[in-house]
Amino acid sequence: MASFKKFLVGSKFQLSKVDPAASPFLRGDETEQREELDELATELDELQNLLHAEGRRKLLLVLQGLDTSGKDGTIRWVFSRTSPLGVRVTAFKAPSDEERAHDFLWRCHAVVPRSGDIMVWNRSHYEDVLVPVVEGWVDKAETRRRYAQINDFERLLTETGTVVVKCMLHISKDEQRSRLQARVDDPGKHWKFSMDDLAVRKKWDAYQQAYENALTATSTPYAPWYVVPADSKRHRNLMIAQLLVKTLKDMKFKTPSSDPALKGLVVT
Repeated sequence: MASFKKFLVGSKFQLSKVDPAASPFLRGDETEQREELDELATELDELQNLLHAEGRRKLLLVLQGLDTSGKDGTIRWVFSRTSPLGVRVTAFKAPSDEERAHDFLWRCHAVVPRSGDIMVWNRSHYEDVLVPVVEGWVDKAETRRRYAQINDFERLLTETGTVVVKCMLHISKDEQRSRLQARVDDPGKHWKFSMDDLAVRKKWDAYQQAYENALTATSTPYAPWYVVPADSKRHRNLMIAQLLVKTLKDMKFKTPSSDPALKGLVVT
């Protein structure tokens, strides 16, 4: 099995050194890859049951990436076998007027996972150290403050029983162009396309730098960042599914003790 260590963000991390087309977690042909993903999705469901049964800890999966990087597709395939009772998803859009009236982390507190749950954030609080930075709405001092506040927020989560896994879905500019064009060419996908996507695409290099800075500043031992090569959708899904299975297994769940009163009980 491929190693996650190569894709773990450290202090000397450079996003440009990660090949978006890499696929070290793909094995076998397409049929075998689909079967492996199905097996991993089933295993995730079983592990989520144990997480719920233990009832003490929770898991937060943060998915970040540029437009078309596959956040929705990741959720659809990786959690295809997981009970919807145990997995919740929150999509972070542009802040509302109410959210802008508070600190940038205010809207995050309300959607952290409950004990026994897996929570998935489709985009996240990291939007507030990406878009405002690229658009020049915050200066360098404010950006550094936000990095520190994010680290403090995530430390609070981990110290109160939340395991945090953060994945940046890394695609190439050419692959994004292809996916955007596919949306334009298919009338059934026009709802997924926005002219704003093209405006953001013109700032590709600035967003790459903003991501590199944010990931480096906020990848910590308690809430690490992983960069997921995502030009291949199957590779993206398999890598994240394997990472989640490994993370949940490493939590070594302790389910409640059996009830002595049930010993020998016969249901009639």
